[in-house]
Amino acid sequence: MPPKSTRKSKIAGRGRVAGQKAVSGTSKAGLIFAPARCQRAIKMGRYSDRYSKSAGVFMAGVLEYLTAEVLDLAQVECGAMKNKTIQPKHINLAFRRDQELGMLM
Repeated sequence: MPPKSTRKSKIAGRGRVAGQKAVSGTSKAGLIFAPARCQRAIKMGRYSDRYSKSAGVFMAGVLEYLTAEVLDLAQVECGAMKNKTIQPKHINLAFRRDQELGMLM
């Protein structure tokens, strides 16, 4: 009988070689919002029978862009009131004063 090898298999799952660290979808896409969480929300919402693997990445990118836009406008409102901390009223004013975001909401 041949001796058993002590080496692990070369494949660690999902096409990854053993010993390599897993890379998250967030770092691959260069986002702050989690694409996996968005993907799960799309699945659980049952909006469609089929959806692409990149749908969660796209949704996370859109949410991140909208959040950055709102916070940027809220920062302007906060500076106009001579405050250093963004408060809910600054976010509300940011939505009211921007025509496109107002239509979105």
